[in-house]
Amino acid sequence: MNARKDQLQAFDRLLTIMDELRAQCPWDKKQTMQSLRHLTIEETYELGDAILDDNLSEVKKELGDVLLHIVFYAKIGSETNDFDIADVCNDICEKLINRHPHIYGNVSVQDEEDVKRNWESIKLQEGKKSVLEGVPNSLPALVKANRIQDKVSGVGFDWERPEQVWEKVTEELEEFQEEVQHGDKAKMEEEYGDVLFSMVNYARFLDINPENALERTNKKFMKRFQYLEKKAKSLGKSLKEMTLDEMNIYWEQAKSI
Repeated sequence: MNARKDQLQAFDRLLTIMDELRAQCPWDKKQTMQSLRHLTIEETYELGDAILDDNLSEVKKELGDVLLHIVFYAKIGSETNDFDIADVCNDICEKLINRHPHIYGNVSVQDEEDVKRNWESIKLQEGKKSVLEGVPNSLPALVKANRIQDKVSGVGFDWERPEQVWEKVTEELEEFQEEVQHGDKAKMEEEYGDVLFSMVNYARFLDINPENALERTNKKFMKRFQYLEKKAKSLGKSLKEMTLDEMNIYWEQAKSI
């Protein structure tokens, strides 16, 4: 690994290149925070994919892309005299110090849960009106549900045991099935949402990240379905020409790969 001096030199090199690109490159000169936003979201998802695939060379690459965006935003901020990269770094340093009094103060903690409770309590002391203010509105619903539950848990609003959460899951499933029988789409959707929310909560109690779990299943399904498509093509058939029984033969084969 590089020494701290080498790390700082590498970061300085990136800042220098950003300055040069902003001054000389027609595309970079044109960018605004608004024009970069959707690209930043894309880069963040690509980083998430690399982490999920446990592809460390890709993680390194995607981290670089995300870091470039951070430096880019800071450069734009410096041009309007609102903030620069030093302000960004110093602000996060102060936040970390303030929210870790068990490291930088005289607060004692027993475990990770104590740390999380202190974190949420300190945020309220900083002027937050709700522990849920830190949940971005634009998060995907599954991720948002997990963050909501994690945050309210940090202030003690939570179940005590996983069995209690599973009871809630089964209760919500029963209510959902009742609405299915009645056929009211609006109420069915509402109850289905309750089922998903309670399942996310149960996953949290089992220390399972629901977003990661679902994405792994997505990838698994896609891999198996693409195997099925490949087999159909080798037979000179389209999937529409195959019976479900035929497709199931190759689907079972795909499971063993």
